[in-house]
Amino acid sequence: MDSVKTRKKAPSAPPRRKASAPVKSLYSQDELKEIFRRFSIQRPEPKGELEHVNPFTLVVAVALSAQATDAGVNKATRALFKVADTPEKMLALGEEKVREYIKTIGLYRNKAKNVIALSRMLVDRFNSEVPRTREELVMLPGVGRKTANVVLSMAFGQATMAVDTHIFRIANRIRLAPGKTPDEVEDKLMRIIPDEYLYHAHHWLILHGRYCCKARRPECEHCVIADLCKSPEKSSDVPAPLVELPPQLFGPTP
Repeated sequence: MDSVKTRKKAPSAPPRRKASAPVKSLYSQDELKEIFRRFSIQRPEPKGELEHVNPFTLVVAVALSAQATDAGVNKATRALFKVADTPEKMLALGEEKVREYIKTIGLYRNKAKNVIALSRMLVDRFNSEVPRTREELVMLPGVGRKTANVVLSMAFGQATMAVDTHIFRIANRIRLAPGKTPDEVEDKLMRIIPDEYLYHAHHWLILHGRYCCKARRPECEHCVIADLCKSPEKSSDVPAPLVELPPQLFGPTP
């Protein structure tokens, strides 16, 4: 993906979901604002790490990423997207050849079938255009709510919360928005995150979980919110220096 040279203003957040009762949080509004303020300084322009060239290739990449790493998906799709970056080209390629391109990815047989099926639906039902609503996106084979939320955010600039394994873990570990299901966590996060930080919030949380608050052992010594964190697992109350991290790099390592 091309790097962004000029900083763009994030789209405004959509209206919150209405709830019958307010969400109770261990964090005060001031603490929530401070958490995301620090994330915004650390990563001013956070981005998803799945490589894509247009909304169609993004849908395919996110669908392929289920139970797979972004790095593994990127390695497989670089060659695939060079020859099939539209639904029509993907259909022309065919399921058997798609399997050959993505065979290093888990569940590749079923995923290849879904890629062809969603390409067919895009051509037949959506005039080869990726739909811009969650309700239509989840109609596509292999596309669930999380995939739809990623596409709405990354392709169409909508403020969404795509709860992957990292966000689900962090929301429960640090007691930010504890929940038993991804939908429950998503609902709570969408209602407690300050409006001015909502657009980038899901990327900040994913990247924080991927590189700092790791599954096996949270690296609290590198955490910029260690003093605010309410996790019983944390090993430090001293926040790491709050500095902007180097820009994210995309593409194959030289």
